[in-house]
Amino acid sequence: MSGSRRALVTGGAGFIGSHLVEGLVADGWRVRVLDDFSSGREENLADVRDRVDVVQADVCDLEAVAAAVAGVDAVFHLAAIPSVPQSIDQPLRADAVNVHATLGLLEASRRAGVARVVFAASCAVYGDAPQLPKREDLPPAPLSPYALHKLAGEHYCLLYTRLHALPTVALRYFNVYGPRQNPDGDYAAVIPRFLRDAQEGKPVRIFGDGAQTRDFVYVGDVVRANLSAVESERAVGRVLNVASGRETSVRDLATLVGELLGSGVAPVHEAQRPGDVLRSFADVAAAADRLGWTPQIDLREGLERTVASAGSSGADREGRIAG
Repeated sequence: MSGSRRALVTGGAGFIGSHLVEGLVADGWRVRVLDDFSSGREENLADVRDRVDVVQADVCDLEAVAAAVAGVDAVFHLAAIPSVPQSIDQPLRADAVNVHATLGLLEASRRAGVARVVFAASCAVYGDAPQLPKREDLPPAPLSPYALHKLAGEHYCLLYTRLHALPTVALRYFNVYGPRQNPDGDYAAVIPRFLRDAQEGKPVRIFGDGAQTRDFVYVGDVVRANLSAVESERAVGRVLNVASGRETSVRDLATLVGELLGSGVAPVHEAQRPGDVLRSFADVAAAADRLGWTPQIDLREGLERTVASAGSSGADREGRIAG
């Protein structure tokens, strides 16, 4: 995409969205953010607030979405209710935000002649199927409304590419971590929870024996994947894993966090949570082939950057994110 490039980021005040906004600005894009601030925070955009257009609106508001899409070249759709428990407890609202709003955004993008839509999908679509590593051609097995919503979003994207020639790319994020990630909530991501507890001198809580594994990918690598997805013609109409391609046990993660923070507090093991996936890591060969993208930040370096960001200046933080 050449010339003066304009992008819309839905959910752009959230954890991943705000990093993407910073990456786009650094790459020369003019950026508009659509966010209702139900979970996103304006301070997440502090480093670029004077260089972006922020629209406070619900992604379910079709008129607001149509206005936000007008005049942009690319749409990055990250707005969602990402909570599995909330998708179970409030299925109608979660469906409205995660599925119907995605459809509304695709239709608005089609009508506005948007050149590319990049959709934030999720590894949750794989469920607990035993095949490893997780490849995009494995049959989906969603175990929650949230996972089903993300699968529906992928299919809507692919349909709009096939039926309406709207170029779309769906990126299946695995366990994204990095600065500004919220550690609160019963199902908060494990890395910010471990970091917070260790920094406060508390024992980290491990559910089960800690042998369960995850594929942790640094948010800066996720930003690079999005920037590649908006440029690569070979990614159009595809669903691609965005992950480190490495398997890390929760027990090893706790040990690494303790080493980095000098915490001598032993972990506390609690009962394993029902429904937890035992092993998960991704095959990222398709992203390498279709995007020319590979992850660059290993877990230790990513954790170091995350810890250091808490006391860094905005300029330094932005530089590390782009890394």
